[in-house]
Amino acid sequence: MKIDLDETGEVRDYISVPAGAYVCRIAEVRAGATRAGDERWSMKLTVAEGQHVGKQAAWDSLVFSARGRGRARLVLHALGLPCSGTVDLQPTDLEGRHALVEIRPAEYQTPGGGVVRRNEVPYDGYRPVEVGPATTAPAPSPAPAAAPPPRRQPSPGPVDVNELPF
Repeated sequence: MKIDLDETGEVRDYISVPAGAYVCRIAEVRAGATRAGDERWSMKLTVAEGQHVGKQAAWDSLVFSARGRGRARLVLHALGLPCSGTVDLQPTDLEGRHALVEIRPAEYQTPGGGVVRRNEVPYDGYRPVEVGPATTAPAPSPAPAAAPPPRRQPSPGPVDVNELPF
């Protein structure tokens, strides 16, 4: 057997939910800037409903550059925030808001040769969603009451097979 023991081949896997569309809550927003100096808000998306509730779905960003404003409008609309004209928004205005978000896996090669796997949101991966009280604060559902066993009905007598519906 021949093997290169110097090759790290390190794989960092940050995928916590499978690809799909999830009702997500903006759990956290971090304000920052791009290398070009444009304002960027990084958003932590957490699954708000279903089998994966509470798990981190992805991190996504809004960039408020001339080029990034189109996507920012799409995301703000999906979150139920003003999305046209001059608006005054703060990162905290997004926190706690919900949207239907498409999540898909992505894989990147690091400069050191390792691989990073994480979830991402496509450009148009946000849709508005109606949320109810259960979405904002999921409560455990009570165990269903046990149903009584079915009663056996007495046989009506011989059955004519020509009168069966199948």
